[in-house]
Amino acid sequence: MGNFLLGFQAMFRIWSDNDFAAKVEKLAAGEALEAPKEPKAEPRPVEMPKAVPAAPPAPRRSEAITLLAVLQRDARLVDFLQEPIDSYSDAQIGSAVRGIHKDSAAVLQRLFALKLLREENEGAPVQVPAGFDSAKIRLSGNVAGSGPYRGTLAHPGWVATKCELPEWTGRDDAALVVAPAEVEVK
Repeated sequence: MGNFLLGFQAMFRIWSDNDFAAKVEKLAAGEALEAPKEPKAEPRPVEMPKAVPAAPPAPRRSEAITLLAVLQRDARLVDFLQEPIDSYSDAQIGSAVRGIHKDSAAVLQRLFALKLLREENEGAPVQVPAGFDSAKIRLSGNVAGSGPYRGTLAHPGWVATKCELPEWTGRDDAALVVAPAEVEVK
């Protein structure tokens, strides 16, 4: 579960941080990252820190859990994905998916205002210049040399034009709760 959440967090950071995306791409290709260069620090006289009142720790809820909680609350996505569907007919599954699809798409639009990264239709011929941004274009197929490349658009990509996740205001002991238990009182 920890790797899943880490991957989810990394996915959102890759979308918004080109330097981070380039580092992840190097790691995925098996390349080693360069150690950060630390500036030489001049020795300074040590001052005793003044006592600062301890602030209460911030809740430890990750943005990935918050997104998952919104998708569950507004689209019941977690319920659907965790439900064993082997006993349902294709028609029943299709009927359920239609509502989840619509509601999940609405959540993504509300929180991220997604738009296509490329305007061309899938299957359209495209040219990729040398020195392209690998966070915006991923090459596949017979890739050789340094570009420019000619190919066919397999997927236009997506870009978030905003990121407005709700702020977590709950207690630390509930930071990992995706959906509270529901009790109907009679």
